[in-house]
Amino acid sequence: MNKILKFMLITLPIAGLGAGFLAYTVSNRPPPDRHVLAERATHVSVITAETRLVNPVVSGFGRAEPARVYAAVAQVAGTAEYVNPALHRGEILPEGSVLVRLSPADFNLAIAQSKSAIRTAQARLEELTVAEANHAASLAIEQQTLTLREQDLTRAENLFQAGSAPQTSRDAALAAVLAQRQRVQSVKSAIALLPPQRAVQKEQIDASRISLEQAELNLARTELTLPYTARVSMVAVEAGEFVRAGSTVAELDGIDAAEVEAQINLASLRDLLRLAVPREGMLPMDPSAMTDTIRNLDLTVTVNLKLGGETVSWNATVDRLSDTINIRTGTVGVIARVEDAYRTAAPGSRPPLTQGMFVEVVLSAPPLKGLVLPRTALRDGAVLLADEENRLRRVPVTPRLVQDDIIVATDGLAPGARILVVPPSPVIEGMLLEPHLDAALMADLASVGAAE
Repeated sequence: MNKILKFMLITLPIAGLGAGFLAYTVSNRPPPDRHVLAERATHVSVITAETRLVNPVVSGFGRAEPARVYAAVAQVAGTAEYVNPALHRGEILPEGSVLVRLSPADFNLAIAQSKSAIRTAQARLEELTVAEANHAASLAIEQQTLTLREQDLTRAENLFQAGSAPQTSRDAALAAVLAQRQRVQSVKSAIALLPPQRAVQKEQIDASRISLEQAELNLARTELTLPYTARVSMVAVEAGEFVRAGSTVAELDGIDAAEVEAQINLASLRDLLRLAVPREGMLPMDPSAMTDTIRNLDLTVTVNLKLGGETVSWNATVDRLSDTINIRTGTVGVIARVEDAYRTAAPGSRPPLTQGMFVEVVLSAPPLKGLVLPRTALRDGAVLLADEENRLRRVPVTPRLVQDDIIVATDGLAPGARILVVPPSPVIEGMLLEPHLDAALMADLASVGAAE
């Protein structure tokens, strides 16, 4: 009983007071702070699209070769009587220099023989002319004699018919007439043979003159002269050596011009030519027509030689395209021509463009004006930009030029647009951005490919 009374009089009042205090405290406590969820901006690097002039260029490498190579080939055989003392590898010989002279003795003898044969045939022609005159005179005499013999035969025939002369007299007169006719016929035959004999001698003269011309031509061929100024690259003869016809005694490289066949990517070359061809023009696909078109385009060609930390350059022109395309590398040979490859040389500072030098050929089209962007900004045919509200926008762009690490756009973007260098992850159209200008990349874009 006491326990129940204590519970009711002490425990319950205390529990009630505690519950009331707790209810009062909870009901009068201020509400907790509420945090409203806000949109979070994504940090991105951007560049400002600026209009610049860019030089479209393509390049390739190749080895320099002389534009002209003279092979001194002996056209006749003979002993080398004279060899130019300066005919040594590396020496430069002027135009008209005598390289090798063969012994002319055999050809002088052939000339003398041909001249002698001509004189002999001419003398024989003169003999035939005299013989023709003699035969004509003899024929006249023989014909007069024949006339007399025929008159004698007529008298003998008349006397025989009258019975005043024996038959033997008539037969003797007839025999004399026949004999005289034989002599007349012999003279006529001799005269008839004179035209063929004269023709034979004329043919003999013509043949001898041809032999004389051949001998004189061979005599001229004993001396090998240089048709243009050139540098000796190979010598295969010494004085006193016998030189066979058809053998090459020396080779010389012309110094007036050099050529470099540079291997250039076909697709890159096509894009460059499309930029160089006027908009109203079309780039032909026929190789010969394409070569003519390339020669007429406003292309700037430079040949560069790396010498340590320095670069030596020569101005060049596109001369022609190679006849084949490398199917393994997809490149085509573009042959650049450098004029005065030696005359611009300076000892100690600028070497001549000589055979075998490994050089770079750079082809440049007229400057292209457009917005210069980093190549990484173009993805799937579009660029990402931050609009005026710093929202992500995707804009389709077809670049006019893709070169090295940059692209040049002429349509689809406005100058001043803020282009994302690297896209965020994930890419959500309209997402909020916190753009930061990449000044270092802007400086690089201003220098890469800038037109001078």
